[in-house]
Amino acid sequence: MTGTARKHTALPKAQILIEALPWLTRHHGKTVVIKFGGNAMVNDELKAAFAQDVVFLRHAGLRPVVVHGGGPQINAQLDKEGLVSEFKAGLRVTTPEAMDVVRMVLAGRVQRELVGLLNQHGPFAVGMTGEDAQTISAVRHLPEIDGEQVDIGRVGEITAIDTGAIEALLADGRIPVISSIARAADDGHVYNVNADTAAAALAAALGAETLMVLTDVEGLYADWPHSDEVISRLTVSQLEKLLPELSSGMVPKMEGCLHAVRNGVRTARVIDGRVQHSILLEIFTDEGIGTMVVPDVQGPQDGRTPGGKQS
Repeated sequence: MTGTARKHTALPKAQILIEALPWLTRHHGKTVVIKFGGNAMVNDELKAAFAQDVVFLRHAGLRPVVVHGGGPQINAQLDKEGLVSEFKAGLRVTTPEAMDVVRMVLAGRVQRELVGLLNQHGPFAVGMTGEDAQTISAVRHLPEIDGEQVDIGRVGEITAIDTGAIEALLADGRIPVISSIARAADDGHVYNVNADTAAAALAAALGAETLMVLTDVEGLYADWPHSDEVISRLTVSQLEKLLPELSSGMVPKMEGCLHAVRNGVRTARVIDGRVQHSILLEIFTDEGIGTMVVPDVQGPQDGRTPGGKQS
């Protein structure tokens, strides 16, 4: 191959890198909290691509924090042990026996695998749970069903976040990988916390630039199931109006986005975890591929483009 031919072959790669420059500049040094879940957790190719994306963010000068759940893995282990999976008000009824399984699967299996995938690229990932250094504190959550509070066991409602351990890891150039379980200060029990809720609370407490929630859909649909048109961007007020109409699976994700943006996170995004490298596409391209939630009063850089223009 001649030198001229090599230059032409390499040029598109250089152009792609240059196109990413405004986003690299904007996000450098910023904290990004990523909720890892859905198909991306059980498909080997998607898991590998996710790990590459997170390590890329780290090398690009961002400070990624990963929060994960593990619904499919927990269901499989409960079935194996003959324990029934029951849900009320969209939340898993968690007996003390089920909580032992949840803790084992999240901290002992899902987290370990994710840490291993990230560390194939360098000594970056450190696994922890909300119990560690009292990062997440919770009390027993009692949801209301038909106007009455219902006991659903060891399901926690977050009362406090201590970011000290996470900040120390980030300052050391590490990637914290956090399992969404917490210990209560009042009764000493360990509680299962919804991972979407935990990610949003951590993003707010860390003063993150962005919260990204990986899902098994393209984003928030404008008129599901009558249309598959995705809302690419909406404000806090617009999302508040839509919440009562959303499917139960999307509610904790969108409530998390709402909480994060209300509490200082610049943008919150729901993106399709079934698309390889969806994180990079969302952060470093003009179009974005999911739904982005922004404050009612936007700052100069809350849009899809680096200049603040809306696509």
